[in-house]
Amino acid sequence: MTIVDVVDICQRAMMVTLLASAPMLISGMVVGLAISIFQSVTQIQEITLTFVPKIVVVLMVFVIFLPWMTDVIVTYVQELFLSIEHIDTT
Repeated sequence: MTIVDVVDICQRAMMVTLLASAPMLISGMVVGLAISIFQSVTQIQEITLTFVPKIVVVLMVFVIFLPWMTDVIVTYVQELFLSIEHIDTT
């Protein structure tokens, strides 16, 4: 296994991680931004107002995108296992 193989595996693993987590991160960011704007306009500074909606939205997005995220991860793992036989160990 050369350094190129290791870098390629790590690069693909990071891309899969970013792809699988993107829906939840983006939805949490959008909800957080919307709540921040709402708090700024109304001057309500309740701490639970920021956390509870984010948790609910991220959980809903997780449930909605779970099949797609599972498919992305399983595809990566299958490709990784199939590439094991092609890796030169010398």
